[in-house]
Amino acid sequence: MDALLDCFLEHLVVERGLAQNSLEAYRRDLTRYAAYLRGRRKRVTALDRAEVPRYLLALREAGLSPRSVARHLSAIRQFHRFLVREGHATEDPTSHLESPRPWRRLPTVLSCDEVDRLLAPREARTPQEFRDRAMLELLYASGLRVSELVGLRLADLTLAVGIVRVLGKGDKERLVPLGDAAAESLRTYLAHGRLRLEKRRPSPHLFLGRHGRGLTRQMFWQILKRYVRAAGITKSVSPHTLRHSFATHLLERGADLRSVQLMLGHADIGTTQIYTHLSRAHLKAIYDKSHPRA
Repeated sequence: MDALLDCFLEHLVVERGLAQNSLEAYRRDLTRYAAYLRGRRKRVTALDRAEVPRYLLALREAGLSPRSVARHLSAIRQFHRFLVREGHATEDPTSHLESPRPWRRLPTVLSCDEVDRLLAPREARTPQEFRDRAMLELLYASGLRVSELVGLRLADLTLAVGIVRVLGKGDKERLVPLGDAAAESLRTYLAHGRLRLEKRRPSPHLFLGRHGRGLTRQMFWQILKRYVRAAGITKSVSPHTLRHSFATHLLERGADLRSVQLMLGHADIGTTQIYTHLSRAHLKAIYDKSHPRA
């Protein structure tokens, strides 16, 4: 089998121009597959249909994640297709197998109580505190990515109608509603915080740092960590956690998936569907708590 494997790897380089890192991943996965077949005294060119599923099960029992098993199957499938195409085998033992759907970790989401604690009214004394409150309110109210938040310009706000213009991935523009609480926090920041942060040099950025320049993502992350600790929240919270919470809470309260997709700026609705798993868990918890025969 080693000679056939070398031919396949050479094909990946010459015909498909595979990068070195990808080539090494194929070599590693298929070398393990070859060792398994040798241990079972099986010829790679004459396998029955049960052999590959048996190998995939062995990988799972060895502790590999579903994502890793899916990667192994992809390499094995391409190898067997190559063997058939080049005349080394007459049948592909993987032709009947479906690729397993890669497992996706469900995102961390704050409960409504945790959001309330994070956004609880605090007396703001400094321009930075007015700014921080406005950023936190806006992030939860609109579901922005942190890069979108720190990239906002003053001209992107239309507070009179409660809309913010967002430039998302691929330079795609979308309009997202703000909500009353976020709009009020932004008005307060503009009146009592931003003018003092702007210093002498006018800046187009909405959210400014101590020296009158725009904030970076790393700066906002440090700000968020400080407020999470102050709220007594023990979960691991990132800026994206508020985006996840925004989407999940909307769906839990009856928002349709398409509207949430548009507000998040997802190109594919399939990306948004991960939040339906979370809202279904919420509905199941309500059912278990409320139904007399649950």
